[in-house]
Amino acid sequence: QVQLVESGGGLVQAGGSLSVSCAASGRTFSSSAMGWFRQAPGKEREFVAAISWKSTYYADSVKGRFTISRDNAKNTVYLQMNSLKPEDTAVYFCVTDDSMINLRVAPEYWGQGTQVTVSS
Repeated sequence: QVQLVESGGGLVQAGGSLSVSCAASGRTFSSSAMGWFRQAPGKEREFVAAISWKSTYYADSVKGRFTISRDNAKNTVYLQMNSLKPEDTAVYFCVTDDSMINLRVAPEYWGQGTQVTVSS
């Protein structure tokens, strides 16, 4: 049973920084793609960032401001968010899939999400 547990969300002022993390369990994730989606109120879920064993991918809206990383020894993926904007306010979901192509469109496994709120 794959489990993804996010932590680290919260409230921050615009221009500030916040880091969220995701602890994965249930299998070995070192060869899996891992990433983040988000869903703002009244909007559909959207891809944010992803990481494989050798590459990273970002949505244009967060490129240059967010950094995704992973620690395979801890089965953990991180998302460092800098220069946050009110439009980054959303529930952030950790995701994983064996395929990077699938992960960026329709990941197989999802966490429960963690709220990130950016005040103006």
